[in-house]
Amino acid sequence: MSGLDPTYVSLLGLSEAFLQVGDVKRSLQCLQSVLALSPPLTPTLEARTHLQLGVLLKQRTKNRDLAKHHVEQAWYQSQKISPFDGDVLFESGVVLAQFFEEEGQFNHVKQVLRKGIELSQNHSYWHCRLLFQLAGIHAVEKDYVSAVTVLGAGVDFAFMAGANYTRLLFMLSKTMLLLLERKYAEANPILHTTGPMIENWVQQNTHQKEMVAKQQKEYLQMFFLVLQVCYYLMVGQVKSVKTVLKQLQQSIQTITAQGWPPDEEMVSTNPADNFQWLSKDHLCILVYLVTVMHSMQAGYMDKAQKYTDKAIAQIDKLKTVENKPILSSFHVLLLEHIIQCRLVTGNKGGAVQELGHLCRLLEGNHMLLQRHRAQLHTLLGLYAMSMNQMDWAETQLNAALRTSQERELWTFANLNLAIVYLRSRRDADFVALLDRISPERLPSQSHSLQAAAFYIQGLQAFFAAKYNDSKRYLRETLKMANAEDLNRLTSCSLVLLGHIFLSLGNSRESMNMVTPAMQLASKIPDVNVQLWASAILKDLYRMSGDHMREQEGLQMHTSYSQVLLEDHFRATQLPEHNLIQWTDGPFPQFPPSAPIANTTPLQGGVANPVVGDGNTQF
Repeated sequence: MSGLDPTYVSLLGLSEAFLQVGDVKRSLQCLQSVLALSPPLTPTLEARTHLQLGVLLKQRTKNRDLAKHHVEQAWYQSQKISPFDGDVLFESGVVLAQFFEEEGQFNHVKQVLRKGIELSQNHSYWHCRLLFQLAGIHAVEKDYVSAVTVLGAGVDFAFMAGANYTRLLFMLSKTMLLLLERKYAEANPILHTTGPMIENWVQQNTHQKEMVAKQQKEYLQMFFLVLQVCYYLMVGQVKSVKTVLKQLQQSIQTITAQGWPPDEEMVSTNPADNFQWLSKDHLCILVYLVTVMHSMQAGYMDKAQKYTDKAIAQIDKLKTVENKPILSSFHVLLLEHIIQCRLVTGNKGGAVQELGHLCRLLEGNHMLLQRHRAQLHTLLGLYAMSMNQMDWAETQLNAALRTSQERELWTFANLNLAIVYLRSRRDADFVALLDRISPERLPSQSHSLQAAAFYIQGLQAFFAAKYNDSKRYLRETLKMANAEDLNRLTSCSLVLLGHIFLSLGNSRESMNMVTPAMQLASKIPDVNVQLWASAILKDLYRMSGDHMREQEGLQMHTSYSQVLLEDHFRATQLPEHNLIQWTDGPFPQFPPSAPIANTTPLQGGVANPVVGDGNTQF
């Protein structure tokens, strides 16, 4: 700081000292005093001080208006200085765009970012950062075409700037958006191109320090593997993803192992390469999340519960340090999965309490609510179905269809709406839905959703007493479910086939279906399928004259029924239960109810939660 006004230097030093001891008020007073210096500061130092004030106010106070005012002053003043101070100009543009984004003023966001991109052609780091930010805004608006175009420009710029690491980040980010658009034919060639580049990264980047090159490779590898895992999960190929998921889990253990350098030490020789997709802590939560997603699809509910608990413990720990928006996004996604998990395992009380928690998270964040509103309606619909409140289930699923822009969620909601109509004996409404849920015309490319569509066709044929048709559909479901280890669909199909054979008087075939169905349902555990299977077993033992086993089956069925009835009653008494009547406007207001422990004393009950200890273990 040689050559600078000593008073300015002293005030900056004091401001930093106060900040280090947590005295934000005096730190701000020192910076404000800088602006009152006489003679006044140079325009460059004045703009820099406005930026420092704005950032400090944004991060450490609730005075958003004043924070935004100072950042705007820095942004406009720094543009008038020639030659301008790139760090002040572009950082103020980045922060100002964040303010506009939080206010939902996306046109202003894009205006600021495009101006910054125009001015930053000779500042490679800032140019790339502004391109990433602009692509992110287009993605939030679901304008994926524009976002992919911006990322393509980033690929070209990074190549010209010799920033190989950032070029791959742009390419992988582009792939991520193509996957979101379900443009698999365009995404897969990029993955095939980037895979070998990442594999040979250290050997091809000898100009970097060896440890930095290793760090870069590991973070690129994790981004690449996450995309592969998400692709398999999106297309419902649960079995195919196992190998890739194991690699991803090994990678996160590598970067969280003792001796691995902190993120701050991954400094490249090329300034344009000083980016990171996600921090080590955020990557850890992401790996937990995709593990939960896989466990849910595969039907491993205990495992989904275990990793949800670990991830939420990590989120709570990080929120005490810095509550970044991505943590809330992760938290919402985890809750969406654990709610489904609780419904499957017969813990409706726990599910509706988590729904209340989810609503409180979304209530405080308008943008998050808009992005997850359709998912919330779908979950409320599933909960209403589990409570046999079919009118509210229909209302919520229709609300999901009105608010969803996602093809997979739209298909999932329609499939569940079809079950509502079947259970309500509304044949005409079911037939009207057929075009949207027929396996041959299903708009989704998901293997698991197509298998579910065959199951619903089988269920409809069963209700219509068309047993041969039902068996044909269910065998197709079983073939698809077994191919990808879709355990819940397998158990449901087996028990329904067992019910069909029982109806036909073929007790041997019925037993051959119901016995493995019960075993699989206990493993998941799916209490509703266990209840169904135990009812059939009881009847089969009665038909065979095995009175001892018939009595055992009756006791088992009574136990499952009692547990589910008690849980049903507890759920209706919770204030969160009234959420099934919410479709628009503010959420109903109620205090959070005391957590309900899972009380299922039967085989297949939910295991005690495993709370994360900060270590990443799989």
